[in-house]
This record gives sequence, structure tokens and C-alpha cells, in this order.
Amino acid sequence: MSTITRTLGNLRKIGLKEYWHQLQYIGDTKAGTLVGVDKAGNKYYENNEELPLRTRWVDFKKHDFDPGQIDPLWHLWISYGTDTIPTQDLIGQVPRSWASTKAIPNYTATRGAYKTYSTTKHKISAWEPFAAPRN
Repeated sequence: MSTITRTLGNLRKIGLKEYWHQLQYIGDTKAGTLVGVDKAGNKYYENNEELPLRTRWVDFKKHDFDPGQIDPLWHLWISYGTDTIPTQDLIGQVPRSWASTKAIPNYTATRGAYKTYSTTKHKISAWEPFAAPRN
């Protein structure tokens, strides 16, 4: 949570409409400069006046957002792996035939989640009660 002076300052900088949008989507208000937009339409912002490790953030295009929707180079930038913006990075301009063209959703806690299985015999067998017949 932020201080009231920071919140009111951000309200003055970004306006009421963007202020309400940020409160609904990220639960906080931030004011920064637009750094770039990726293929999916997600907007990336930066403000170096914020607290450390809170200077970069993404505004997802879809309301039903998933961190898997972030492109790999933008993910590297937003997690402070590099300071070079992916639109200006020469490595990002090289086409990759192995890279996925669309975002792969996160299937955790759904029916599509990966479920491991074992092909080895169990070392411990379950106990089954045995009752001897009475005479």
C-alpha cells in the first residue's frame, strides 16, 4: 500500500480514468513513462522514482491476464535481467523458428495441468486386513 501523498500525486499525474483503471487491475496507482508495447498489446512502463524493484510494470491488454502472456524478452526486461528495452535490442530482432508465435497459458490448477506418474513398482504395499474364518 502506498502513502496518501504518493497516491494523490499519481492521481494528478495520470488522471482519474487511468487512476481508476490501475486500482481495478493492479490494486495500486503508478505514474511512469510508456516504454513499449508488445505483440499482444501489453503496455510496459517504467518510473525510476519508485521504490527499488517496483520501477517496472506491465498493463495487460486483457483483463483475464496471465504472466505467461508476456513475451520472453519483455519478461527479461521486467524482471531486471537487462536494462535494454526489447524493441531496441538487436537480439530481439532475430527471427526464431523454434519460438512459439502465441502465448502458452498457465494450466496450473486446471484439468490441463501436467500430472506426473510413475512406471516403477511401489516399494511399500498397502495393508489389506485378513480375517481368518471362524470354526
